[in-house]
Amino acid sequence: MGRMRITHIGGPTALIEFAGWRILTDPTFDPPGRRYFFGWGTTSRKLTGPSIQPDDLGPIDAVLVSHHHHGDNLDPTAQALLPRWGTTVTTKKAAAKLGGVGLDAWDTTTLEAPGKPTITITATPCRHGVVGSDPITGPVVGFALAWEGQQHGQLWITGDTVLYPALREVPERLDVGTLLLHLGSVRFRYLSGWLRYTMDAREGVELIDLVAPTNVVPVHYEGWSHFQQDRPVAEPVLATSRYADRITWLDPGLAAELEA
Repeated sequence: MGRMRITHIGGPTALIEFAGWRILTDPTFDPPGRRYFFGWGTTSRKLTGPSIQPDDLGPIDAVLVSHHHHGDNLDPTAQALLPRWGTTVTTKKAAAKLGGVGLDAWDTTTLEAPGKPTITITATPCRHGVVGSDPITGPVVGFALAWEGQQHGQLWITGDTVLYPALREVPERLDVGTLLLHLGSVRFRYLSGWLRYTMDAREGVELIDLVAPTNVVPVHYEGWSHFQQDRPVAEPVLATSRYADRITWLDPGLAAELEA
């Protein structure tokens, strides 16, 4: 009950296992090579495929989709598989299209199954870009998971976001123990110059130091051409955090057993 296993599949996609639950985050299983169009002239090419194929995943109880309208967070292969992967928890706009449970920031829902602890999911705020970008980038949420048996606090999956005031409120309102941190410093220089749509490593350090978590697992920094900071760039920056010894980098395909 006090342990969990996180497997980094690639990009933002991770498999989280604890107390009999198997939960998938932002599933992306297309092969490499495709170009994705995100709207308003923004595109990205997928550079690497998933480290685990869907048929090799085993049973999935639930899927957490931070947003459905960007192919680097939910691609066509994964979308077609959602009906066989249990409950989908996502934004209200995405749920209207995909089915499942739709949440706005600070809404909650629960996952229940015989013989397993009930999970309370709290949707956390995200802003996928600069001030005023929400109408362009669309709704995004993160997820904080709480269940009986946690010893160090909730598991928080930040989702695609920059660091902004509403995000800073999360560690004030929730007791966070494990941080699944979306990075990448997403930019489209040909369209928006140096404006970013996700956290860079510097902001990651600031958030880690605000949260003071027991565990940090970075994701969403490799595999697509619009990610501007991969691990070799981000790792030395995150190493400046006061809690650098709590950061676990997982190359795609690798897993870690962590205290929950």
